[in-house]
Amino acid sequence: MSRVCGIAAEYNPFHKGHAYQIQKAREASGCDVVIAVMSGNFVQRGEPACIDKFARAEAACRNGADVVLELPFFAAVQSATGFAHGAVEILKEAGADCISFGSECGNLENLQEIADTPINPDHLRTSLDAGMSFPKAYSLLTSSMRPNDILAVSYLKEIAGSGIEPILVQRTSDYLDETMHEGETASAMAIRTALRNHEDVSSQTPMAGILKDRMIPEWSMYWPYLRTFLLLSDPARMNEMFLFNEGIENHLAGHAKDCSTWEEFLSACVTNRYTAGRIRRTCVQALVQLTRKEYETLSVEDQRTCRVLAFNDTGRQWLKEQRKKETRIAARFADVPVQRRKLEYRSTLAWLSVFPEAERQRVLKEEIAGAHYVR
Repeated sequence: MSRVCGIAAEYNPFHKGHAYQIQKAREASGCDVVIAVMSGNFVQRGEPACIDKFARAEAACRNGADVVLELPFFAAVQSATGFAHGAVEILKEAGADCISFGSECGNLENLQEIADTPINPDHLRTSLDAGMSFPKAYSLLTSSMRPNDILAVSYLKEIAGSGIEPILVQRTSDYLDETMHEGETASAMAIRTALRNHEDVSSQTPMAGILKDRMIPEWSMYWPYLRTFLLLSDPARMNEMFLFNEGIENHLAGHAKDCSTWEEFLSACVTNRYTAGRIRRTCVQALVQLTRKEYETLSVEDQRTCRVLAFNDTGRQWLKEQRKKETRIAARFADVPVQRRKLEYRSTLAWLSVFPEAERQRVLKEEIAGAHYVR
C-alpha cells in the first residue's frame, strides 16, 4: 500500500519554492505518492488565478507532485478555516498519511500549542490585538503571525485525532513580498507582479514560457461586472449570497456607487471589521452567484470527491489502487457530483468572463474533458 503525503496548494503560479516544498515533504515523510489539493480558478485570497487550473496542475506533476486534485470552489475561496477544512476533507478521502505545509516561523511545537487552544484561527490577529496571550516563543503578543502560519494552525486543528501526521517545511520566501530579489526564491505574488510588468520570470518558475503568452487576469477587469451587480441587485437578494452577512451587502453597494475603479473600491471597503481578503472573497461569491442555501445543501459526496486534474505514472498507479478501495475518485468531469459540477462550471464561466473568446472556448473544453496524464 502506498504511503501518501498531501499538500494543500494554489500554485498561482507553480514556482521553485513549491518544488522545494514537495522535495522536502517527500524526504521527511518517506512517502511513495505526493498529492496536491489545489485551488481552481479563484484562490483563497479572493483573487482570480493567474492561469487556468489545468496548466498549473500539469506544471506541478512535471515538477514533483504525482497527483493534483481540485479543491472545490466552495472551499477554495474561504477564510483559513474553511480552506483548511476543504483540503483536509479531500486528503482524508484520498487516504493521506501525512500533510505537509509551509510555515514562516518553522516551529511546529508552537503552532501545535496554538492549534490546541479553542480560538478560531481566522480571528488570531484580532485576538492578539485585543491582548490575548499566546506562546511568547513566536512573538505572538506583537501580532506577528504570518499568513502561512495561520493556515498551518488551521490544518493542525483539522487533522486533530485523524492520525494524519503534520510535516512542516520552513518557507524560503515572504508570501506577501511583491518584489523578486536576485539569487532568492520569489513568492508567487512577486512572480505575478513581474509578469504584469512584462519582466522575465524564467529563473523562478517552470511556467514562464506558457505564462509569457497568456493574459493575466486581475480584479480590475471584473470590476464593471461586479459594480453592475452591486448597484442593480436588491439588498435582500444579495443577502442570500454566500459570505454576504452582517450587512456587508449595504457596505459594498454604497461604495460601488461612489468608486469608479476596483482599486478605489477595495480601499474604501477595507475597515477594521472587513479585511481586503474578506472583501475580495465576498465579491467572488457575487460573481459566481453562490447562495448560502446552495452551500448549505452540499453533500458529503460533494465535499469529499477527489476530482483529478492531473497525474503522472506514479499517480496513475495510485489511482488504480484507490478504485479498488472504492475511494470517491472523479477523473472525468461527468463523474463529479452534479451539484458540485454545476458550481465548478459556473466558477469557470465567471473566471473566463474577461478573456478573449478563443481562450474562453479552449478552457471550457478543458473543464469537461477530464484529467491530464503527464508523461
